[in-house]
Amino acid sequence: MKTKMKTRKAVLKRFKLTTSGKILHRGHGGRHHISAKSKRRMRSLNVPKEVLGRYKIKIRRMLAT
Repeated sequence: MKTKMKTRKAVLKRFKLTTSGKILHRGHGGRHHISAKSKRRMRSLNVPKEVLGRYKIKIRRMLAT
């Protein structure tokens, strides 16, 4: 009997799967040294970005979908 793959909880917290099949993540670098970063840069880090290329396949496998 084949066992089901478990979802990796760390990946589940960091990535979101949309209904169209895209995988989104938040920009990194928004926690430390905030005073050195512009407000425009901080806003752009907050916008969800799509995961592309080979990483998309790996993350989808980790999400066990």
